[in-house]
Amino acid sequence: MKKWWIRMGMIASFIIGTGVYLSNLILYKKKKDDQFIYEREVKAKRLDPDLFSTIPKEEVWISSPFNYRLKAIFLRPFPEKKFMIFCHGVTENKVNSIKYMNIFLERGYNAILYDHRRHGESEGKTTSYGYYEKHDLKAIVDELIKREGEEVFFGIHGESMGAATMLLYAGLLEDRADFYIADCPFSDFREQVTHQMKRILKIAPKTILHLADWSVFLRGKYRLKAISPIEAVQHIQKPILFIHSQDDDFILPEMTKALYEAKPGAKKLFLAEKGAHAQSYNENKEQYMAAIDDFLTEFVESPHGH
Repeated sequence: MKKWWIRMGMIASFIIGTGVYLSNLILYKKKKDDQFIYEREVKAKRLDPDLFSTIPKEEVWISSPFNYRLKAIFLRPFPEKKFMIFCHGVTENKVNSIKYMNIFLERGYNAILYDHRRHGESEGKTTSYGYYEKHDLKAIVDELIKREGEEVFFGIHGESMGAATMLLYAGLLEDRADFYIADCPFSDFREQVTHQMKRILKIAPKTILHLADWSVFLRGKYRLKAISPIEAVQHIQKPILFIHSQDDDFILPEMTKALYEAKPGAKKLFLAEKGAHAQSYNENKEQYMAAIDDFLTEFVESPHGH
């Protein structure tokens, strides 16, 4: 009987330990150092500190509905009520969005950069891959409307987790933006976790996935199945430009293709020839900007668009 209890204790310890380990990887995914991101963007000439300093801007703290503060920067070089909001990916911060902001500044858009919860200067203890972040994005949108009025015209650009967050916001909370650009989102978080397990461990048992799910639920208060952009995108009517690198093996381009197929109405798809995950712009700048221009011309600035 004593051996049986010892064996059961060992099994329970293994299960609990594995659950804690897996949920740590999800909830507390290691972030890139803020200074590293800044220096990387400057070195790659995607950020010109002198030019950035000349843009009229205001740093703003915005309250999340979950009782922490989000750090945002409102940049307003133009008098028109035309804005772009930028949502960065996991482990990054708002500085990574500046390269995308520059594209839209050249096209006459004001901009909002902000840090997701637990990233950059924002508060918050865990990462939820869009589950809580979609409500934070709504808080950013609400602040924009409060400042500029209901008639403000705006789009949202998201990269990776930021793109998934954007799709969850638009499909589950409110389809409030006038258009969206989704760069390399995952279509379903459970599928993404399974893909990463296969990629790293070469196996992905369902029991391990269930264990990760329950551990995340107990510690982070959300379920993996609740993070499903493929379900949310079916409710989005506004135009979406989907972007993905064909060589991406972190989030497979097939996920973006599935999202594109599931999205009703106005949509466009750009598959970049070169680049790893979230590198479509860095490796295909001219094609990336051309895809945005084609999308804006067809769905946003045309008579049947804006």
